[in-house]
Amino acid sequence: MKVCIIGQGYIGLPTAALFSRNHCEVVGVDISEEMINNLNKGIIHIEEPGIADIIKKAVEKKLYVASLTPQKADAFIITVPTPYIVENYSCDLSYVITACESILPYLEKGNTVIIESTIAPMSTDEVIKPIFENAGFTIGEDLYLAHCPERVLPGRIIEELIHNDRIIGGVTPECAKKASEVYGQFVEGDLMLTEAKTAELSKCMENTFRDVNIALANELAKICAEIGVNALDVIEMANKHPRVNLHSPGPGVGGHCLAIDPYFIYAKAPDTAKIIKLARDTNNSMPDFVCEYVKKIIEKGKIAILGVSYKGNTGDDRESPAYEIIAKLSPDYEIGIHDPHIDNPNFVSFEEAIKEADLILVLCDHDEFKHIDYELIKQNMDSPVIFDTKNIIKEVPDEIKLYNYGNLYELN
Repeated sequence: MKVCIIGQGYIGLPTAALFSRNHCEVVGVDISEEMINNLNKGIIHIEEPGIADIIKKAVEKKLYVASLTPQKADAFIITVPTPYIVENYSCDLSYVITACESILPYLEKGNTVIIESTIAPMSTDEVIKPIFENAGFTIGEDLYLAHCPERVLPGRIIEELIHNDRIIGGVTPECAKKASEVYGQFVEGDLMLTEAKTAELSKCMENTFRDVNIALANELAKICAEIGVNALDVIEMANKHPRVNLHSPGPGVGGHCLAIDPYFIYAKAPDTAKIIKLARDTNNSMPDFVCEYVKKIIEKGKIAILGVSYKGNTGDDRESPAYEIIAKLSPDYEIGIHDPHIDNPNFVSFEEAIKEADLILVLCDHDEFKHIDYELIKQNMDSPVIFDTKNIIKEVPDEIKLYNYGNLYELN
């Protein structure tokens, strides 16, 4: 099987890697010439365990080639971004539409086209399907169209692409069958065949479920800070109940999924999706909440920011609330930013970030921050204070003051 994958980012590249590892011929398409040149040398641009080695071997065996333009193939997979339109929260399908139009000259009868990008319910039937019909194809007869959303966790993408169950949403039953044959090349989980619109809403609801539950935890943290209760103790005690699983509060919600996908549902039914919108508003309010308590800890001085990735142990900083927090604090404080997983010329070493700092603000749960060098902190800070918004630091020496969502009420 030859597979052409449009988009070589956090999903497209791992997907390409697994097809190539399973002896498929893969063409990885993207618009960045620098990225394409590097990929053809076996050099990848994302931090994800296992990918680099697979791609390097696939390039050597000529099973993977990166290209600025598509090629003819048996299956085409679209994995481009789908941001939301701020004015009305609807799904911006422009990248998906462009990607679909880009493959039209290369399509042949019998091909399968799969949209992996997360899209709003009804998008496949109402927007994407007509693109191919207008080009002369009959969907379900000479071209097979499906929506098969990714469902993976950064840091575990290879394992989850292989072992997670996969939703296969065909425009017709035959489309779903043909798409399942594509993923059957490497997926070991169940292939669940359904309609495209069901697949679209299922993916959006998976991320909305997480977002709503995180919002509940964040709202609890705010309540506890207001009334004088340890939120972390409340969560620990409540989670002893066999049917309760309160999430951990944090500085906000980031990533290309949880921070965006709930809006796709809300935009379809704004008068009904009230809980979904309120959860989004709650999570969007957390950067302001963090900044409010930073200002209660120190009125001026230097803040050492630890971590801007939205997800621990990854370099993925898409939609990260850390950037909003930094922007809100920058006018009033000197800022030193350290993130060992992101290559940014404006970021500094841990030691430089904490040098003469008045506060360490933990915004990401990288493993490196769970056991930081307290002796170095004491040497570089006159009165060491840490505000851990990810609740990952369990104990500190007596000379260091630690704030987290368990004791913020002390500042009121």
